[in-house]
Amino acid sequence: MVKHWRLDLEEKYEIVERWFLKDLKMIDGKEADTDNPYFDMHFHKVYNLEAYSCASKYTFARTLNKLNEMYLRKDLKIVNFDDTYLNDDSIWSSNNRDCLVLMRICFYASNLLCLSLCPLS
Repeated sequence: MVKHWRLDLEEKYEIVERWFLKDLKMIDGKEADTDNPYFDMHFHKVYNLEAYSCASKYTFARTLNKLNEMYLRKDLKIVNFDDTYLNDDSIWSSNNRDCLVLMRICFYASNLLCLSLCPLS
């Protein structure tokens, strides 16, 4: 775990705590339906954490899941996350999922705007 703070124009980072991936039992996103950066990591005790953003929380969970699949292949529970954004087999899959999701949302929004401006005759 890294602690971050800013002094004037300088940013500081300090490693506060370290864990092994093999000791991680579960990642709890707390609420899959809301856009929040809070999550819990379950080791021998539960740590309440806050990511920089909801997108970074999902990126962190995807990274831990990938590392687990590559090296440990153990049953890592990831709960209260939207599976659409976690799995590679979803329609949002790419190397940069967050950007792709944003592009699709913008595309659909622009289509809706164009349709709403068309006169109904």
